[in-house]
Amino acid sequence: MVVRKEDDTAKVHLSEVSSIILQTQQVYLSAYLLAELAKNKISLVVSDEKCNPVGQYLPLYGAHNTSKRIVEQLDWGEPIKKRVWQRVVRDKLRQQARFLEERDYESEARIVYSAIPEVRSGDTTNREAQGARIYFQALFGHEFNRNVDIPLNAALNYGYAILLSMVNREIVSRGYLTQCGICHRNEYNQFNLACDFMEPFRPAVDRLVVDYFVGDFNLETKRVLADLANKGMVYRGGTYRLVSVVSLYVQDCLNALNKKIPVDEIEAFEIL
Repeated sequence: MVVRKEDDTAKVHLSEVSSIILQTQQVYLSAYLLAELAKNKISLVVSDEKCNPVGQYLPLYGAHNTSKRIVEQLDWGEPIKKRVWQRVVRDKLRQQARFLEERDYESEARIVYSAIPEVRSGDTTNREAQGARIYFQALFGHEFNRNVDIPLNAALNYGYAILLSMVNREIVSRGYLTQCGICHRNEYNQFNLACDFMEPFRPAVDRLVVDYFVGDFNLETKRVLADLANKGMVYRGGTYRLVSVVSLYVQDCLNALNKKIPVDEIEAFEIL
């Protein structure tokens, strides 16, 4: 990939890239580059006039056996989908509790930790929502509301959009449909399955926002969030980049849904 600016030219080998984020609309892309991005399963995220992600370009054929994968996906039964969702919610609550504990919100952390064993198959008691309420109020105040149009929510949404694009890429590259989720089933959502699998990684975005957001969603905060893929994670006895852990975690979830591994063998991780 050749990137030309007015005063500089840079070359990047596509083997070194997993995703590209365009934070300006003053960019011209060649059809040749778009074709090569698709062949190499590289996600391209496009931003609007406010530099917020609004779209994603993904390969049309993510795997050589896409038809087989889709048949597998449509055959997933409700019991296994509910079991995997239970595990996903528990992993999310664990990451939220760890972050609260690290930042000395000890009483809130204990409440969230206590909710983990209470998560039932399919999260029928809605422990995820209860944990999220305690978590966000501890981090951002009791008046905080995720549905309000404020710079803080804009920063969170920006990071979540980048995270979603990573998970989308992993799902499509394995030949599955992003539209068919295990819990998220909104008919207007093109990325239901990615919304499911991204949940445990949301605290990685929250950490960056807490550390770098200073009241205004500025360019520096966007640059930090755009580098989310390189955030460190503890996984399988070593330290990995977030993008690598997302890939392995998605594969574990898909293997569990296809009953190739028990749900309990989905590998846990820790966000640094």
